[in-house]
Amino acid sequence: MATWQDFEHEAPDLAPAVRARFEANRHHVLATLRRSGAPRVSGTEVRFVGADLTIGSMYGAVKALDLRRDGRYALHSNPGDGTMAEGDAKVSGVAVEIVDPSELAAYEGDLPEPPGGEYHAFRLELTEVVLTEVEGGDHLLIRSWRPGEPVKSVQRY
Repeated sequence: MATWQDFEHEAPDLAPAVRARFEANRHHVLATLRRSGAPRVSGTEVRFVGADLTIGSMYGAVKALDLRRDGRYALHSNPGDGTMAEGDAKVSGVAVEIVDPSELAAYEGDLPEPPGGEYHAFRLELTEVVLTEVEGGDHLLIRSWRPGEPVKSVQRY
């Protein structure tokens, strides 16, 4: 698995475009696994804190409880106006709860305002990143990255 910073280092041409998709809109869709193994989708916001892509959650929220039990996740960027003009980004991997006091302080320091009460915060470690873009109005360019591998590109017509 890799941090966001690892991704930026290994895929310097892809990382800014993916980050732009997550920064273009506030709300995104997070998929987690229920206790039964069935998928659950939840709205979430993301933050880039230091070397990491992170999410926060209200204390005791089901998505946080899912991630505490099984950290596997998939995160899909908000598609915006639906034109895919800037692409469609997805990341997946394992979420790790931030519990170290110094890491929590760094996380809180990056928030526009302090959380009101107890909360959960997770660092999203990456196993795959995909950006799908419409090119020339008639085909898709799909670029993907996995830790330790070069970026792969596929065109679909």
